[in-house]
Amino acid sequence: QDGNNTIVIRGNAPNGLLWRMEGVDIPNPNHFSDVGTSGGGISIISAQLLSNSDFSTGAFAAEYGNATSGVFDLRLRKGNSDRREHTVQVGVLGVDLATEGPMKMGGNKGSYLINYRYSTLGLLKDLGVPISDEVTKFQDLSFNFAMPAGKFGNFSLFGMGGLSISESKGKADSLSWETDLNKKFPFRFVANTGVTGLTHNKTWGGNTWLKTVVAASATENGTDADQFLLPDFAKRREYETDSRQQKVTVSTVLSHKFSARHYLRSGVYVNFWGYDFSQSDFLPEKNALVDQIHQRGNTQTVQAFTQWQYRPTERVTFNAGLHSLTLLLNNSTSLEPRAGLKYAFSDRQSVSFGYGLHGQTQPLGVYFLKNEDGELLNHGLGMTKAQHLVLAYDYLLTKNLRVKTEVYHQKLFNVPVTRGEATTFSMLNQYQETPFGAYENTGRGRNYGLEMTFEQFLSHGFYFLASSSWFRAEYRGSDLVWRKSLFDGGSANTLTGGKEWDWARHGRDRSFGLNLKVVSLGGHRQTPIDLAASKAAGELVYDESRAFSERLPGYFRLDIGVRLKRNFNHLTSTVSLDVQNATNRKNIGGKYYDPVKTEVKYFYQAPLLPILAYKLEF
Repeated sequence: QDGNNTIVIRGNAPNGLLWRMEGVDIPNPNHFSDVGTSGGGISIISAQLLSNSDFSTGAFAAEYGNATSGVFDLRLRKGNSDRREHTVQVGVLGVDLATEGPMKMGGNKGSYLINYRYSTLGLLKDLGVPISDEVTKFQDLSFNFAMPAGKFGNFSLFGMGGLSISESKGKADSLSWETDLNKKFPFRFVANTGVTGLTHNKTWGGNTWLKTVVAASATENGTDADQFLLPDFAKRREYETDSRQQKVTVSTVLSHKFSARHYLRSGVYVNFWGYDFSQSDFLPEKNALVDQIHQRGNTQTVQAFTQWQYRPTERVTFNAGLHSLTLLLNNSTSLEPRAGLKYAFSDRQSVSFGYGLHGQTQPLGVYFLKNEDGELLNHGLGMTKAQHLVLAYDYLLTKNLRVKTEVYHQKLFNVPVTRGEATTFSMLNQYQETPFGAYENTGRGRNYGLEMTFEQFLSHGFYFLASSSWFRAEYRGSDLVWRKSLFDGGSANTLTGGKEWDWARHGRDRSFGLNLKVVSLGGHRQTPIDLAASKAAGELVYDESRAFSERLPGYFRLDIGVRLKRNFNHLTSTVSLDVQNATNRKNIGGKYYDPVKTEVKYFYQAPLLPILAYKLEF
């Protein structure tokens, strides 16, 4: 959705994705995200800090674990170690500041890189853009300090942090509720995320490398939701939630190149987790806000891996590895073999095959859920597991033009489903909150499909990336019925491209850039609303017997960006205009039940959004 940066890989739930930074697992790096999810409205990390990063979509390498769908491995670039550079950008979304340059560590020369952003959608509202009645603000800070230490190796200190808040004061006007029911329910949502880490790299003889990282991270969010009551429009607190999660990670990885044919990489990751979650709901029978859930706990996970690459010939590359994941809370363990084989027909054509068994622990709060007697409901719950099979063909048509095709199949098992009764629930459809219930590892899932990618690498100021995916995502709950999953959209098609023209006039160096992105997706699935039952209950009631049988209309969005850049001796200025959803298409976000008009309605996603900005680099 427009307001949620979720990444659905091949029909898997977004929380099956592993986020990493500088070789260590990190929390979801997005603003406005729930604890334990991979979504959020806007990335916390500015693109100005990123170096080349890896995105793996299946059968990923043995060094990655505790994930079932894919890996986003982020790397931060180093600052300029020769001279100081600064960037200031001001636009309708706020301000973006960055600075980098050299610094000394004893007799060694290092560098620093710092980026800060503050943003609010309030300016867009003042310009008359009808985004919503919500007040949305966020700010973030990211940094990377490179600190060489001579014979002792290289150190770096990195981190990111984001503060975000979204609130709506609603409207004490019953007439306005008839056209927009949300105005009856004021709310305040806060989401904060942060991580900082110290990295040490040491090399021996040019063939052996040791990397050690110690990192601490935390996530926190909370929601306060109220309702206006008639006849005096007094506000009543409907519910409160507060979720907090902390983690300390220690990792060390040793790599050794025996020869041009043999390369071995092994490592250990230890995570120390802490969790605290509370929820209070208004109960009509008690006419009061009552503490419903208050769970807290801590545990540890231990991961180890070894990964071997062997090249018997110039055209054949073989990778084999083993990953081990242990949750010390209940001593559940997953041993996961990984293997890959690549054969290059020539320098331009290759075919590859990959297999992997992947395991993932459940959202931490699930393990600490208790019943009314204080007994843990899911203490012994095992890990969700997935077997990945991938077959790929890669062809470099020209020096800068590549086409790639992949077919894949994923078999998911040990999926938590409802214990003790037959229901349609499956953890494969969860991604925004920790569901309350007693579960067992008897669920199943399967994802399969075909992907094609056509890529023009940047050349002569021109680039594009076109991709198409056709897929199916199915699951089985405790009722033993196979169904389409929430994320079974059927297809996903994207085109991203751009062109930059350079010209000099009157001794001035200028360039003009045009970029666009087109996205066409099959709609997410939704459980049909039982209108008769909803009318009788006076609130939303789903027809669970037909879970996810209804597909929402397809999603289409065109984004267009133009920019004018002027280069001076010590200064570069850029004026840019990004028009998001340029066709102003009313993409449907979902359905809801309106108890005032007793009917089912659609709610829509973001309209056309013009983002104007001015940037100075000096």
